Order: sequence, then structure tokens, then C-alpha cells
Amino acid sequence: MTTETSTADRAELARLIGDWFVEHGRDLPWRHDGFGAWGILVSEIMLQQTPVVRVIPRLEQWLERWPSPAALAASAPGDAVRAWERLGYPRRALNLHAAATAIAEQHNNVVPEDVPTLLALPGIGDYTARAVAVFAYGHHHPVVDTNVRRVIARAVNGEGEAGPPSSKRDLAAMEQLLPDDRAASAATNAAVMELGAIVCTAKNPLCEQCPVRELCAWRAAGYPAYEGKRQVVQKKFEGSDRQVRGLILAELRASDVPVTPDEITQIWADAEQRERALAGLLKDGLAVAEDAGYALP
Repeated sequence: MTTETSTADRAELARLIGDWFVEHGRDLPWRHDGFGAWGILVSEIMLQQTPVVRVIPRLEQWLERWPSPAALAASAPGDAVRAWERLGYPRRALNLHAAATAIAEQHNNVVPEDVPTLLALPGIGDYTARAVAVFAYGHHHPVVDTNVRRVIARAVNGEGEAGPPSSKRDLAAMEQLLPDDRAASAATNAAVMELGAIVCTAKNPLCEQCPVRELCAWRAAGYPAYEGKRQVVQKKFEGSDRQVRGLILAELRASDVPVTPDEITQIWADAEQRERALAGLLKDGLAVAEDAGYALP
């Protein structure tokens, strides 16, 4: 049996997390004053399913090379894929290039600030649109990622895990934690996200270091085991099509000329899986057939 946090306690919970964030939040580049909406957009796309420690050096190199949407749009999509290197999910590089092109051509090289316009950009989903609107422009919206969902599940709902995501439910739950003031609401979004990232972690949460341990519904209930539905666990990377796609892409990135079919054959022994991975890259636009071989777009 779980115990949910009251409305009054939710306000206090948000205040305590905000105070903790001021003192303990990490010094990350995208949190610096003047970082800019373009930098925020790039960072948010890079951070999707990629650890912060891997993103920071790549982000700095990216923004030095492409300091504006127009600068990226002027380069070939393949340049973006090559610069993405091993951040993972390289389709994000193509999405970012497409979004940059749209911003340069349709928005006078200025990243839009309202959620509907951001959502109209190619490759930009609801989370990224809200994150840019809030963290770059200070608008009042709930921003929900995996870390936020976990903090709310535990501290507010008294459950050990968040279960499968639900946009309507998750956004409404985060909205209830936000103060009315725009600047304070933006800070609260960042603070709850940070708490989930470094204290209220999925495994081995640091409960004794948590600023809201006295208000946490999960702690008050005695840390009951989670019995609800769970998200589908991603398949192992080793031996997967994702791994083969990555190996083929690495070969394309390393070559200034088209990679021949014979060279592709040497990358992976399983012919059926290799051809499936290559076909997927071609379909996704991450590779193109060129001069009897294959290259980046």
C-alpha cells in the first residue's frame, strides 16, 4: 500500500528540491547564462539516451564548428553524422541537421521559443520542444524525462518505479510541482531532473542525501517493492543490429571515399544481419549508395 503526498507537501517538496539544486546542482555548460537557445537545442538532442560526461566534449566541438543553425545547415548532412561520432542513435544527427535547416530557412536563423512552432521542426519531439521553451526562453511548462518521472513516482506517489510513460499523466503530475513564477518554474524543472539524475537514481538511490527524504511518500511507506507494469527492456547491444549498424557507420565515417561492398563484407560475418543493418542505414538516410559503394549522405 502506498501513500501519496498532499498538495501542501508538494509545494514544500518543490521548494526543498529547488534550494538543494542551488547548492548541489552540477556546473554544466548549458546552465550558464548566455548559453543560447541554439546551444540548448543541440545539448537536449545530444543528451537523449547519452550520459552527460560523453556529451560535454562533443557539444563544445559541435558549437565551435557550427555556432548557429545556419552554419550547420550549410554543411552536408553527412558532416553532421561524422561529427556525431559515437554518441549513439546517429539518426539524431540527421534530425538536428534538418531542424537547423528549417530554422535557418523559415525562422531567420533564430530557434523558435513556443512549443507548437518547435514541434513543427523536423525531428523535434514533445520533450525537446518543452525543454527548449523552458530552459532557453523561460516559459512556464512542465518538462518530464525519465529522472523526473522517477522522482515523482517515489516522492509523490510512493512507488519505487515510474512504470511505462504517459504524457498526459506525467505532465500533469509535474505541473502540480511548478510554482507560478516563470523563472522559479524553470528552475524547478531543472532541479527535479537533477535530483533524479544524481540522488534519486534508478539503482541504489542516495536517500540519506535527499533533500525531501522527510516528505518522500515511498520512504514513509517503507520502500515497498514496485508491483506495477514495467517499461520494455531494450535488447542487449552486443550482437544486435544496432551494433552492426554502428560498425558500418564507423567504417563510413573513417573513409573519404565510398566504402566498397567487399569492405562492408569484412565488417560482420553474419551476412543476413549485415545486409539488414545496411538496408536500415540506407532507409534512414544515414548512408547512401554512391559509385558502386556506400558513403555518408
